[in-house]
Amino acid sequence: MEKDQTADPAVPRPVRLAFRVSYLGTRFYGSQQQESSRTVEGEFIAACRRLDLFSDWRAAGFYSAGRTDRGVHARGQIVAFSTSYPDRARQALNNQLPLDIWCTASAEVSDTFHPRYDARSRTYRYYYAEPVRDLQAMEVAARLFLGEHNFSNLARVGDKNPWRTILGIRTGFDGRFTYLEVTAHSFLWHQVRCMAAALFSVGIGEQDADGILLLLNEKTRRPIPPAPAEGLVLWDTDCGIAWVPIEKSERSGTYCAELRRHHALMEQVCRVLRPEQP
Repeated sequence: MEKDQTADPAVPRPVRLAFRVSYLGTRFYGSQQQESSRTVEGEFIAACRRLDLFSDWRAAGFYSAGRTDRGVHARGQIVAFSTSYPDRARQALNNQLPLDIWCTASAEVSDTFHPRYDARSRTYRYYYAEPVRDLQAMEVAARLFLGEHNFSNLARVGDKNPWRTILGIRTGFDGRFTYLEVTAHSFLWHQVRCMAAALFSVGIGEQDADGILLLLNEKTRRPIPPAPAEGLVLWDTDCGIAWVPIEKSERSGTYCAELRRHHALMEQVCRVLRPEQP
């Protein structure tokens, strides 16, 4: 039987910690643990075990604020667990995590803190790979999503309640890319990606705002297909936490810099090899 560390006077009393986590989702089969696939939670738990922060993730109360699908990225995921070695966790986790996951901030939280159930809201951003011709029309259509709506035509609902309340929504530019930013208490599976796809069709002139109203108010034969997962980022999770920043990981910073150089090179190669238009 495993020794109860809380009863050992040589082991400090466990402290519950929350971490704000970023990751590149490209090489993960989603965030939730799976037996035979690489996942964000699986890698995070493995790093905690290597540091001897805990041995059993269930006993440590390890939880994430939410799940992300395969290929989806995060800037504001939150994980929480209890450990008797909080200083070790804050100082060493980024050195044990793989290069495509890194912690950006930490906080000591209450013993009962649960990042999923204590989340006040979640914000996602969707970055469009293709150019949008009419951002103003897209912005007008986006406002139709504000408030409470039935998202049966814009999500994979299953046995869930299809009604969700959108607290905030906007479009904008970030570098060369148009993005959609959406905030809600909670989302259905594929909801943001379906909303992104519907609004993109407005932005390129395939439909107007009336098409969005039909999706929200009329039953359709087939739900709208979601936009590709690679453009989606879990941007922020608001749990009312006063975060203490963690020093930027040199390992992950170098990795991201290498990725940028690689993609810049690939873009140049494609420009050279792309056949000229007649």
